[in-house]
Amino acid sequence: MPSPSCKSQTPKGKDMQKTLLWLIAISQFVLALFTLFLPVTFFTLMGLTPPAADNGYMIGMLGARFLAYGIGMAMLARASHPDRFWIANMLLIQVVDFALGAVYAGRGITPIAVVAFPMVNAAIFSLGLMWVLRRDQPKAGTIAA
Repeated sequence: MPSPSCKSQTPKGKDMQKTLLWLIAISQFVLALFTLFLPVTFFTLMGLTPPAADNGYMIGMLGARFLAYGIGMAMLARASHPDRFWIANMLLIQVVDFALGAVYAGRGITPIAVVAFPMVNAAIFSLGLMWVLRRDQPKAGTIAA
């Protein structure tokens, strides 16, 4: 059975949803660009310890996932009825990103100045994605196609 998709949007709500999904897609493409092609520069700009050369392999694999999710979010933004499963998956990623920032900053491992922007980003994206999922819940007793 296909997973439920987001169908019950007003035109204004649909525009807000598409904008949110495009913003997330663009953020994923930027992360993919940096992790695939400029990992040392990216880590340095973020205020993190530059990775050892052999870490480039794992960072590149992470970049592939950013690229794939960027494409996925762009496809959802273009869809007339975006799939709730993939929106919920991105929400999970954003919640975990926020939690990791809180843990690393809370333990004093990573300065708050380093995690603040990504955490605020994750919080905003999480709230937006929760809004989309809550707004588009299938009505009780209906089966979404």
